[in-house]
Amino acid sequence: MKLTTSQKVAAVTISAGMLSAGILASVANAGPAPEPMSFKAEKCYGIAKAGHNDCASAGNNSCAGTSHRDGERAAWIYVPAGTCAKIVGASMSPS
Repeated sequence: MKLTTSQKVAAVTISAGMLSAGILASVANAGPAPEPMSFKAEKCYGIAKAGHNDCASAGNNSCAGTSHRDGERAAWIYVPAGTCAKIVGASMSPS
């Protein structure tokens, strides 16, 4: 049996659709995402990259992600408790 071009296109389209449906079904059945690890956190000033500060910084930014340059002394990010004191140039308070 010889297939016409339109029949070949239809067969390829159907096969691709079935493959896509199988992939989507396997992703949907992967289960819930793992819960993030919980830890005590502290604010650490002076180490945030430009545009990556957490929440409003001490007086210079009104929103998260609005610091203008790397290492702004008033911009902070959350780090696991006890970590900030170990980072060179970091501070537990704005300077």
